[in-house]
Amino acid sequence: MEHNIARIALFAAMIAALGLVPQITLGFGVPITAQSLGVMLAGAVLGARRGAAAVGLFILLVALGLPLLAGGRGGLGVFVSPTAGFALGFPVAAFATGLFVERVRLPLAGLRAGLGAVFGGIVVLYLLGAAGLALVTGKSLGEAFALVAVFIPGDLLKAAITGMLVQALSKVRPETLAWHRGVAGAGDRRL
Repeated sequence: MEHNIARIALFAAMIAALGLVPQITLGFGVPITAQSLGVMLAGAVLGARRGAAAVGLFILLVALGLPLLAGGRGGLGVFVSPTAGFALGFPVAAFATGLFVERVRLPLAGLRAGLGAVFGGIVVLYLLGAAGLALVTGKSLGEAFALVAVFIPGDLLKAAITGMLVQALSKVRPETLAWHRGVAGAGDRRL
């Protein structure tokens, strides 16, 4: 139990630390940030429930006013800004990523995690992020999707990084991945 709590807290801290990476804010108020990589990794490593719990803890700390989001943002105002859908979507994205890696059988742990990150960290997160952007800015859903589409190449890179890190982790410490059993390359130190 304590081990799970420590891992959840560790991933929440990692997401906060990724907010320190310099960001670029686009004209419509949504920044390019490394924090979505942390969301992808939380789901891919911890699984659906614990990954969502880690990201939920991070979002709770943001709501309480800690300036943990990229650019030093925090507080309830975040949840009525153009980024509201993304912030509220972070725990859902981690859950979806984790659910994918837990349920979809693929031959390599890294492939499983990378595709899970695309599903949760891009498809699910963009649906929620674009919906929030449309709601806050008064744009149509199509316009909001067109605006956030500029993030896709960077997020595909983050999904690939997630896959590579999880593949390496599956070789070195497969026991840290609750879903690792039966995946080629997971725990096989010869690969």
